Amino acid sequence: MQINQINIGIIGGGNLGRSVAEGFLKAGIDASRIVVTRRRVHLLDDLQAKGVRIEKENAKAVTGMDVIILAVKPYQAADLLNELRPFMKPGQVVVSLMTGISLATLNGLLPDGVLAFSVMPNTAVALQESMTLIAAPECDPAIQKMIGDLFETLGKVIFINEELMAAATVLGACGIAFALRFIRAAIQGGVEIGFGADVAQQIVAQTVKGATELILQTGHHPEQEIDKVTTPKGITISGLNEMEHQGFSSALIRGLLVSYNKLNNAK
Repeated sequence: MQINQINIGIIGGGNLGRSVAEGFLKAGIDASRIVVTRRRVHLLDDLQAKGVRIEKENAKAVTGMDVIILAVKPYQAADLLNELRPFMKPGQVVVSLMTGISLATLNGLLPDGVLAFSVMPNTAVALQESMTLIAAPECDPAIQKMIGDLFETLGKVIFINEELMAAATVLGACGIAFALRFIRAAIQGGVEIGFGADVAQQIVAQTVKGATELILQTGHHPEQEIDKVTTPKGITISGLNEMEHQGFSSALIRGLLVSYNKLNNAK
């Protein structure tokens, strides 16, 4: 099935569900093929104005859909899928964006013939710049490719083993907040050394974007690029060493581990 022929139902029009819908629109998927549900439908008036169908009842985002995306809280999974089960048909694909819900749990809540995928994007999906991790069931490779192609319209995709989904959540989804916190701190530093906040934000954001592209486009290890801007007794190495003395890398790694452990303990 071609991407532009897929009918997509998004259950949950909160921050993530909305971002996914916006990303699909930017990718050129016809708005008439997208349905988004939310109890307070007026909060999605802007999507409706673009042609997306907005519904209050979840079942209306299931009937006739090829792919059903669950963008709700994990604790809602059982009740939601029990509600939707009578409306699902064999051949449909359910994509769970919920953390901590295994494929086995999903399969136990779905009718026979409905496939479940576990997918972890981040909020950059709205800009088609997500890093999306996918755990796929054993199924027709064509179906796996369809889901991979669908989410590649929203950024980069990597298929991973299901046991790595918790780590993917922390590194990819939580990770965007960690990266933004670095950006915020760098902006604050920029203000302290003389820039206005707006100019500092532009400088930092473009600098981080450039650093990211150096890694993505060259495939180099970060240290290779760091070495290019650190000279003996230079200002860059002095700043880097001071950051390390203050625990920069250690704090980041520990933060990742705390988030990972909290997610695992919540299961």
